[in-house]
Amino acid sequence: MAGLLDKAAQLYPRRTFVITERETFTYAEIQARSERLARGLRAAGVRAGNHVALVLGNHPEFVLLTFAIARAGAVVVPVNIFNRRDELAYVLRQADVTMLVTMDRSRGYDYLAALDEIAPGWERLGGGSRLPSLKRVVVLPTDGGPLPAGRSGAAVTTLADLERHGSVAQDVTPDGAAPQSGAAPQSLAAIFYTSGTTGDPKGVMHTHDMLVRTAYGSAYTRAYEDGRSILFSLPLYHVYAFVEGLLTVPFVGGSVVIQRAFDPIATLAAIERHRPNDVLFVPTMTLDVLAAAREHRHDLSSLTAMFSSGGQAPERIWREIIATFGRIELVTGYGMTETTASQACTLPEGPFDRLPTTNGRLKDAGAAGDPAIGGRLAVWKVVDPHTGRPVPPGTVGELLTRGPAVTKGYYRKPAETATAFDAAGWLRTGDLGTVDEYGYLVLAGRKKDCYRCGGEQVMPREIEAVLTTHPAVAQAHVVSLPDERMGEVGVAWVVFADHIDSIDGAGPGALAAELVAYCAQRLARFKVPRHVLPISPAEIPTTASGRPRKFLLAERAMRVLGVSAEPHHAGLSTRQAAVC
Repeated sequence: MAGLLDKAAQLYPRRTFVITERETFTYAEIQARSERLARGLRAAGVRAGNHVALVLGNHPEFVLLTFAIARAGAVVVPVNIFNRRDELAYVLRQADVTMLVTMDRSRGYDYLAALDEIAPGWERLGGGSRLPSLKRVVVLPTDGGPLPAGRSGAAVTTLADLERHGSVAQDVTPDGAAPQSGAAPQSLAAIFYTSGTTGDPKGVMHTHDMLVRTAYGSAYTRAYEDGRSILFSLPLYHVYAFVEGLLTVPFVGGSVVIQRAFDPIATLAAIERHRPNDVLFVPTMTLDVLAAAREHRHDLSSLTAMFSSGGQAPERIWREIIATFGRIELVTGYGMTETTASQACTLPEGPFDRLPTTNGRLKDAGAAGDPAIGGRLAVWKVVDPHTGRPVPPGTVGELLTRGPAVTKGYYRKPAETATAFDAAGWLRTGDLGTVDEYGYLVLAGRKKDCYRCGGEQVMPREIEAVLTTHPAVAQAHVVSLPDERMGEVGVAWVVFADHIDSIDGAGPGALAAELVAYCAQRLARFKVPRHVLPISPAEIPTTASGRPRKFLLAERAMRVLGVSAEPHHAGLSTRQAAVC
């Protein structure tokens, strides 16, 4: 990754690389500061192969440290900034973190107070006996001002201190030799923790080669023009923004416009102000931006492209995008942390009907592709989820993948790694879907989200697709609920459209019954949800990539409806009752 930055700085030194609400940075500036920070890291004891955790929002310092850590030959561990005390402690311990760089506060949360409880005396002792691998904590004051002495009375090391030390430090190894810049392509570059849709985060290992190849493949598939500028508020601690945004633009001397938090009106204002060509959204963001654009006028003429991916989108969303933003290069895709962001993508010049009906085709990768697999970064196959045998084309099955873009496993989790891969090295994605004769993928849902009602298999995505065709529904998320007679029944959490009050004067209660009847007219009886419950977008628990954490929605449904968590499978065989 350091080499990627250095090449771009050589070709485009004066071009702007990073744009924030307050500052801009050229390629030459990011390169020079990352070099100083790399020296500061080494002076602070960070060695090649050490793990450096970042608890940083979308600040420019995240970008600087990413390349500095790569330049020092260390491994970056981006941490979800919404993690709280116990979650943070888990990642620091499980990832064997040597240095932590953290904000002092963000969105009302005091990270230093959490550290006081995790590892008392962290200012002097690092992790102490509780986190023995953690040797140093470095703090970024979010208001830009100095920090007071730590709770123990010791001075707190700030990121400015680290960069200042790098300005005067002699860049030599303990034996007196100059260190090698960067790292080998196949060495570990980053550990991204899974979003935790199952409540059990795992550290996905990525090499420099995986990250840079995948970023190039994205720029190639989406046909980046010279100097492409991409705006996003998606978090840099997730592979979507990290790979599809930050690491793609250096190939064309482009820029990233990074926002610290998502706000639809602020997004429209930033497009008008900074004139980006491209935006990265998940469907929930797209819906909010479209609603805001109907109410607030902004000059959006700079946009020529949009990537909206990461979750289920109502079919009507694509025509609304075109109506609002014009005939832009609109794409969607499919990927996961284990496949280094998107592995499939629709083509910017492809037919419009592929957007609402598919999740894209395997990306072309140009010079980054592997000739042994047709010049791609990964290949996939569809198998029966029970037997593991390939299924005929067009048949729903579990998606398996392997190739240079696919992780080799989870950090210090051999059992989970062994479970994730079959004997031939194919990654079990846990996603169900079909692949057509042209290589386009159509997702049918998550394997773990499926359930059986009266012995019949139900795929929630099918129900969600029907619900979102109703004009009153903006989003739908279906989960299962234990039922004594049927084994399991469906519960649909529904976000009603912002024009709900104008639909026949019906309120949410009447609409819930209407939606059950609406499904009954379009779906087999066993697929019709038993309950429809209203929920606001802010109440939906999501991962960093915008996917709903359905196990939390299921728990909430049980609380709301007063249902026991004890499963019921009366009258069903063991195989019938099993979750698909």
